[in-house]
Amino acid sequence: MSLGNHLFHARKKKGLSQEEVAEKLGISRQTVSKWETDETLPDICQSKRLAVLYGLSLDELVEFDIDVKEIQEVIDRTSEEVSDKIDWTKAWSKKYPILAMYQREVDISCYKTELEKLLCDLEKKYGYNELDSFLVLKDILAAVWKDRKKKTSD
Repeated sequence: MSLGNHLFHARKKKGLSQEEVAEKLGISRQTVSKWETDETLPDICQSKRLAVLYGLSLDELVEFDIDVKEIQEVIDRTSEEVSDKIDWTKAWSKKYPILAMYQREVDISCYKTELEKLLCDLEKKYGYNELDSFLVLKDILAAVWKDRKKKTSD
């Protein structure tokens, strides 16, 4: 998302018009429009005032490469029924091709057996249901991944 698009959405989320933003900042409506269409950029002082007006930190205001809040909103709006229809392996394999190939190379049954033991252990020890056990195990794997990445970057 461009910075201008991000500014537009931040303004809309606050329910403000370009005129209202311009009035509060002591600038013209055309200036706000130019920011939102990426014709010009607000200076640092104007950016700080925009952040306050929109209820965002300055980092949140200018972080337009990826809007984590938008991703979270999409996740929140996605029903379990829709999620069940998505072939997640196929979807993620576009970014990570190994997901489309590993089944031909890896003895999956060996890993499935070990993972099943870990899932059963979580269910028995902590009383988690199947889904909660799976999510906890997934989260533990993510933590292991972060630790490994940190070690290689040190």
